[in-house]
Formats: sequence, C-alpha cells, structure tokens
Amino acid sequence: MTKTRQLTRRSFLRNTLGSAAIFSIVPRHVLGGPGYIAPSEQLTKAIIGVGGMGRNHIDYKGSRLLAICDVDEVHLREAGKLAGAEVARYKDYREVLARPDVDIVHIVTPPHWHGLMAIDAAYAGKDIWCEKPMTRTIGEGQAVVRAVQRTGRMFRLNTWFRFEGNFYGLGTTVRPLKKLIDSGMLGWPLTVTVGATTGFDWKLQLWQGRTHLPTRSVPAQLDYEQWLGPAPWKPYHPHRVHQSFRGYWDYDGGGLGDMGMHYLDPVQYLLGKDDESPVAVEVDTVQQHPDAVLPWRRIEARYADGCKIILDGEGTDHSLPYIEGPEGKLYRGFRSDIPDLRKKLTALPDPEPQQADFFDSVRRRRTFALNEQNGHRSCTFINLCKIALRVRRPLKFDSDAQRFINDEQANRLIESPMRAPWNMQVA
Repeated sequence: MTKTRQLTRRSFLRNTLGSAAIFSIVPRHVLGGPGYIAPSEQLTKAIIGVGGMGRNHIDYKGSRLLAICDVDEVHLREAGKLAGAEVARYKDYREVLARPDVDIVHIVTPPHWHGLMAIDAAYAGKDIWCEKPMTRTIGEGQAVVRAVQRTGRMFRLNTWFRFEGNFYGLGTTVRPLKKLIDSGMLGWPLTVTVGATTGFDWKLQLWQGRTHLPTRSVPAQLDYEQWLGPAPWKPYHPHRVHQSFRGYWDYDGGGLGDMGMHYLDPVQYLLGKDDESPVAVEVDTVQQHPDAVLPWRRIEARYADGCKIILDGEGTDHSLPYIEGPEGKLYRGFRSDIPDLRKKLTALPDPEPQQADFFDSVRRRRTFALNEQNGHRSCTFINLCKIALRVRRPLKFDSDAQRFINDEQANRLIESPMRAPWNMQVA
C-alpha cells in the first residue's frame, strides 16, 4: 500500500466514521505479534451482506459471529433474528473494518463491491472470505491480488469443488478427474465441454436483465446510493437489486457471473492452469445490451497449449463428452471409453493434498486451496468471456500481461471507472 493511499483512505474514514475509528484499526493478532491466537482459540468474523447467502453463513461452524452489515434494514432485521441480539448490526462496512476484534470478514455483497471491500479489508488487517465471482472485472482482480499479498492476509474464494463435493453431473469429486488427466490416459491437449451434461445452462437463462426498466421509488428501508456504491448511477428499479442484480453488467455478468466459477475453477485446476489464462476467446451470441445481460449460445476459450473449454449456453447436446482427448473420452456419470478406468485410477497415487480448512489457514497462516492468486485466474476466465460477449468478436489475450492484443475497446473493459468518492487506486 502506498503512502498516498494510506493517507487518502484514512482521511476518508476519518471524515465518515470519526477519528476514534481510525486509531482502532489494529487487529488482535498484530497486537499480539506474529502467530498470535486469541486466548479463547476461537476466531471471530463479520458478514457484509445478509440478504440471502449471507444468512446461510450466520451459523457457520469454526468462528464466532460478532457483526453483520447490510444497506437494507429489512435484511439486517431478519438476519439479526437469526444471529441474536449480541451480534452488532451496521449499514456501513467501514465501521465493521474499524473493529479490532474481528479476525475475518465474509463478503457476501453483489460482485461490484467485492474488489473494493476485499482491498479495504486487507489493509484493515482482516482475513477475507469472499463469495464468487471474486471480482467483476479483471483489473479489480489484479488489485485484490496485490493488496492481499502486500498485507499478508489469508484469502478464501467461496467455491469449493476443486477440493470437496461431487462435481456437477460427473457423479464424483474432482480427485479422480485430476488423477485421470494427470495420468495422460486421455492424451493431450484436452477439450472440456461445460453445458447440458452438467446443468450449466439453466442459470444462464435465469439471470437475464431487462432492457427497459421504468423508474421506481426507492423503498424506505434501502440505502440505494450505498447499494450502488462504485457502480454507475442508474434510476432505481427493484429488478436491479437483491436477487435479480445478476442480470446487469454493472453488478455481475448474468448466469456466467453467478455460476461460472463453480463450474470453471475446478477445470482450471484439473488442467493445471492456475497460473495462466486462455489466449483466445470466441463467442456466438446475440448483440448484448449495454446495461442488461442477454442470452448467449456458445463460448470457446483456448489456452496456449491447445487445450479448450467450450461453454454451451443453450445446453442442446446431451451426448457430448465432458472431457475429450486424442486417447479417450469421459462422459456424464464418470462413464468412459477407456476400459476398466476406475480400476486403473485406483492404482494411481492421489493428487497432492490441499489446504481446505480456511480457519486453519488463518490460524497457521497457510495459503488456502482457492486463494487470491488462483481465484483471480479462474475469475479472469469468467471476465474474459464477459468482455468477448460484450464486444461480440474473437479476442486474443496476453496471459502474462493480462491485456488484450490489439483491441483497445476490449482493454477498456478490463478496468471500470468507479463512481466518486469510491476508488481502487492501489499501485
């Protein structure tokens, strides 16, 4: 964090929260030195955003909830009933970050807030549990990576299929898929098709925006200005906020933004792509609206080594293999054209174990399995696809520089200007 940002952020907090809050932003583990653990051995957390998913984490085992935060008074009231009277309630997330007794902040807001809140949490000395998608733009993801790594915070992205749970439509966890790919039995390069065989398409049809929203009065319980935050100002309509916000580019990216990381982060892991991004993207889509996300048909992303990921937005072909290589295919339900596949996989060594307990990561300062670095890469896949849909043409991408090649219109979508006074100026 540069000195300029420290002074700017402190001045901003001083003007909004009062100088007392500024001098209290010192986390307990800093007061106690490296590796300090509270006497109770119990980590504490706060949840920012309790409209839906946030409420599901109120009773999440492994930590003690101290605070909840939301810009909607109804959300706060309903979540407060679940959390209990001893849990503090806030409307401004900066007041949560000012508390020295909070170890972890869980960010469960719409994605247009994820990057800004994660950065501010990192510089406030908090470890971060962030919902997917990690960020709304590629540039925000780059800034989060820098902030988390400079401050030494622990970061968890909340999609888990790379290390636990049955993966969509495959009838298995990711572990045997990783063994299969690493064994070379399918050959190389591989093509992964995400579509009808995994149920990917249904959320794409669900989260669509509306192109002509009449202006409505803002309900008294909602601080709409704070809900918009860094996003461009648009007249209020209930379809913009809460559960249906995903249908608008300003806040997310439709079903691709909602579910894409659940489906595609494990694929990045399976293919060994945690340190790279596709170098080419092609799309088949209707002309997208500048505000509302509309349906699309197909996206194909190619890596430098020839591996491909195909996203079937219409879910039309149930017969396609999920993974296909020159030496074999794998279908829904872990069916394959390789004889005795399960028996062969049983004889192979398991993949390297992953750090899958975030609370252990926080206590022992060990990087979580899905962290700011590989999480940014899988989110970049999503954001690459979103940009290709919006410009509606093939794109070439420099995976190292994380910039599009000879396409300034696409590059302008890597970073989105934030509405004053919000900014993410981190060098």
